[in-house]
Amino acid sequence: MTASCPFSPKELRQLVLQHQGLLKPASGKEALAEVLKQLSYVQLDSIYVVERAHHHVLYNRVKNYQPKLLEQALEQKQSFEYWSHAAAFLPAEDYRFSLQRKLLLQNGNNHWFNPEQQLMNEVLDRIEAEGPLKASDFASKNGNAGKKNGAWWDWQPAKQALEQLFMQGKLMVARRDKFQKVYDLAERVWPDHHEHIPPSEAEFADYLIERCLQSQAVATVQQIGYLRKNMQLALKQQLNQQLAQGRLQTFLLDGKTYYHRPQLALTNNLPSKLPNKVWLLSPFDNLVIQRDRLKQLFNFDYQIEVYVPAAKRQIGYYSLPMLYKDLFIGQVDVKADRASKTLLLQHLVLDEQVKLTDALKAALTKAVLDYAAFNGCESWQLVKTSARTRDWFVG
Repeated sequence: MTASCPFSPKELRQLVLQHQGLLKPASGKEALAEVLKQLSYVQLDSIYVVERAHHHVLYNRVKNYQPKLLEQALEQKQSFEYWSHAAAFLPAEDYRFSLQRKLLLQNGNNHWFNPEQQLMNEVLDRIEAEGPLKASDFASKNGNAGKKNGAWWDWQPAKQALEQLFMQGKLMVARRDKFQKVYDLAERVWPDHHEHIPPSEAEFADYLIERCLQSQAVATVQQIGYLRKNMQLALKQQLNQQLAQGRLQTFLLDGKTYYHRPQLALTNNLPSKLPNKVWLLSPFDNLVIQRDRLKQLFNFDYQIEVYVPAAKRQIGYYSLPMLYKDLFIGQVDVKADRASKTLLLQHLVLDEQVKLTDALKAALTKAVLDYAAFNGCESWQLVKTSARTRDWFVG
């Protein structure tokens, strides 16, 4: 029988934050590798109104983080690019588990499209002969070298071939050049890739369970298998097996069964007092990416409005969730004006229930200043907010 939740709502929130690496930034030479392993993935995103999401996620967890550290991690084989629930940087230790999707695609599954096999062979032969290449190094059949005709589904045939070869594992990303992927043969990027044995379905399910609970502390079966196709049955089987072996425990919260390791209550080492800190989080941050989970555990209803028509946006194009201690207090739409080196707080929205204290003001001001510096900005400007918030924050 599933027990009721053994943690208070506050303890549960803090356990999640602890496992997310937010309560204490990592430091030292191995900090980035440690954070990647702890999180299990960092999602890639191309939006550039401020520093890109993958760098933002790591900025909040690695002391003195700079984007070049992620580039170095790729070069030093501490990380590789592939697919998690989305395009991501993954820890080197997890390379073997990327083979599960690669084999499916090699055996006939398509990623987004069905590129021509002959063109795929030609692309592969050219990279083998010439070395690492970008999509822009290839000319499409109509002669438009590297030209993108519209949205991602209109990529030229050579780009589609490169992506399918990448997803099949025949090509890997050797590096990025101004955010463009530079592809090379897998054996040249990851020389020992042939030595890895693909995981069985049960092993892959165990891997998903381990990585999710390691990074999220507690999770439902749906959260563990988030955007993983055809894995629910295998996950349920492995969860039941681990329960029977005493490796897992469960509790019921709002009608949902959550799984966690038995030692969670004994080894949490939660701080007696949380720091007076505001985190400005990426819309693609590992903490917030599963919106239903965020709503249940943190009572925070968040939607990124990048894909919402401008006239219907409530907050703004690129709004960051704002976390204060262990509670979400609102959102702020941001843009880096790189010409003037100014971080624009285009719309700051604090929940009406938030108490506007001097401590919060100090924490928010520091968060904005630090984030501005991270974006190469020398100043910041509050463009829009409520009268109540403006009088308190800048009045």
